[in-house]
Amino acid sequence: MISKLLLSLIIIPLLAALANFVIPRKLKEVVTLLASLATFVISFMLFGKESMVSLFDMGFGINLSFRLYHFSSFIVMAACGFTFLTTLYSIPFFRKHNNQVNFFSYLLLSLCLTVGAVLADNLVVLLFFWEGLLLTVFAMIAQSKGISAFRTAIKAFVIIGITDLCMMVGIAMVGNIAGTLTMSNINILPMGLAGVAFILLMIGAISKAGAMPFHTWIPDAAIDAPLPFMAYIPAALEKLLGIYFLARISLDLFVLQTNSGLSTLLMVLGIVTIVFAVMMALIQKDYKRLLSYHAVSQVGYMVLGIGTALPIGIVGGIFHMINHALYKSCLFFTAGSVERQTGTTDLAKLGGLRIKMPITFVCFLIAAASISGVPPFNGFFSKELIYDAALERGLIFYIAAIVGSFFTAASFLKLGHAAFFGKIEDKNKEVKEAPIPMLITMITIASLCVIFGIFNYLPLAKLIQPILGARLEGHNFYGWPHSTMLVAITVLVIIGAFINHITGVKLGGSGLKAAEHIHNFPGLHLIYNLSEKRFFDPYNIGIKFVKVLSLILWAIDRIINWFYDGVVVGIGRGASYVLRWLHNGSYVTYIIWSMLGTGALLVFITR
Repeated sequence: MISKLLLSLIIIPLLAALANFVIPRKLKEVVTLLASLATFVISFMLFGKESMVSLFDMGFGINLSFRLYHFSSFIVMAACGFTFLTTLYSIPFFRKHNNQVNFFSYLLLSLCLTVGAVLADNLVVLLFFWEGLLLTVFAMIAQSKGISAFRTAIKAFVIIGITDLCMMVGIAMVGNIAGTLTMSNINILPMGLAGVAFILLMIGAISKAGAMPFHTWIPDAAIDAPLPFMAYIPAALEKLLGIYFLARISLDLFVLQTNSGLSTLLMVLGIVTIVFAVMMALIQKDYKRLLSYHAVSQVGYMVLGIGTALPIGIVGGIFHMINHALYKSCLFFTAGSVERQTGTTDLAKLGGLRIKMPITFVCFLIAAASISGVPPFNGFFSKELIYDAALERGLIFYIAAIVGSFFTAASFLKLGHAAFFGKIEDKNKEVKEAPIPMLITMITIASLCVIFGIFNYLPLAKLIQPILGARLEGHNFYGWPHSTMLVAITVLVIIGAFINHITGVKLGGSGLKAAEHIHNFPGLHLIYNLSEKRFFDPYNIGIKFVKVLSLILWAIDRIINWFYDGVVVGIGRGASYVLRWLHNGSYVTYIIWSMLGTGALLVFITR
């Protein structure tokens, strides 16, 4: 019975997605809602159970097998839950933005592929489902109107595709080293070639999660892709899948040791992602684009926590993963409500919406407080666990994490002020609250942000700590953080961000310009300008490199053509002319050449 239910989590969304390609528009909504609800109910029924389903052996160590255990059942339940809520939200959203004909089909396909990747117990089977998501991401972005959306889709395809190739090579190396592709049978030390394999798999995981430097398609997609896509894929689904796989390779496939080089590498990637992405978020003037950079920045905390290789850090990183999926999808949903009701997410054209859209504003307030680490919301508790682990590994890691929190709070104060406070624009004076299904979605997620904070025993004790099992050594991390000093520093940082915002508003004259004094700070201004011109974008650097390489290869090709078509042909023609001149038909000339040749031959023989 369990095995049939397990397979239904893959089959139901797949069949519903295929049906959606051929049925009328209104039926697509019903089918998607029912299919996503069914998968969520089944995933809830299966949570906490264990099962192994092996369908058949395809040879070469590839076994089509799926494993349900605590960690995978937790991620599957979360993915199914977010799919249902996204569907509920998207129905009224797309009735006003009706250019996304196949969005619901791709939504269900994404769920099918995600569930397959999470449940897969064979690395090649996991790779199959993992690669499938590359196609749905491309399709969901590309189906938006305009050449810009297609370019962004290509960019996402190239970046994710290259990192997936790294993951593919890593899987081949792991299979060769371990002698098996079955994930539940692999547990190796990341030394030598195994260490290289770990790095390659890590690249695939953090790229899927959206960490630097594989993030640059996400801010572009925030402008070009439909908003439910941003709330579902980069904000929730890919974070769940990417961090799940990073945790699997760090806990199960490899033995990641504290203070090892690979552990430090992960932590460095984490703090770089935290700081640089949040600094870019701070200066954005579009609601969705600002949120997209935070979707990147928050991944840094997850990578930092898992990278510590300490139980408290790993628990904090996984807890932050689910917390981020909650508050970031909620934030994107508030952006979608604003966009649907006002027609824009340009912060310069917004303001005063707390009066016209009070429920959306309250949901934004809760989610913004959560992501900023304000107690007692969920983001505060997961960040405190990560802070504790980071400080144990080194002061520099803790400082970077807390600096990221300062700028996170500062940017959300700016965003909230610009969108919901101040003077309302004339064209927005008749704006009304978002439709009820959209409000239900936001209220549900915002409520979970509160519940997972105040009653953090529920997610930590029931969902996350069992993942580590004996590694916890009897420790529990729920309840109020044990370090009063770290909590005090966090509160001071948030107060400092508020003071910074007030100062910035006075200097800039509005909430939108509250960060201009940081933007124009000596030294930072130049870096910001270069960043806004995509000077540091690896994708753009790659394109320029390819263009230069193409120019060099073109020049080499022209030189080769010139040599063979010009020099060689010229030499041939010259030689022919000389031979024609020498062979003039005179017997005397031929006798002279024969005598000279004979003489030369005699000299050579007798020397």
